[in-house]
Amino acid sequence: MHRELLRIHELRGMSILFITHDVEEAVMLADSIVLLSARPGRVREKIAVPLPQPRIGTGEAVDLIAHLRALLEESSEEIVK
Repeated sequence: MHRELLRIHELRGMSILFITHDVEEAVMLADSIVLLSARPGRVREKIAVPLPQPRIGTGEAVDLIAHLRALLEESSEEIVK
């Protein structure tokens, strides 16, 4: 499904708004990621993803996934406080 979405995007050259809770999916598909905070939902960070396709398994993609997970961990710790 991911490959098909990327194929359509390349073929049509259109913008796609894709909402996901899956960090890996966001990194694999997005040109930019908007990370929202928990309640209330506000824009926490905007991250450009300038990596060429395909990204699966590249060191840069793995690093970005780790960075996003760290940001999410920070925000979940703030909720507990």
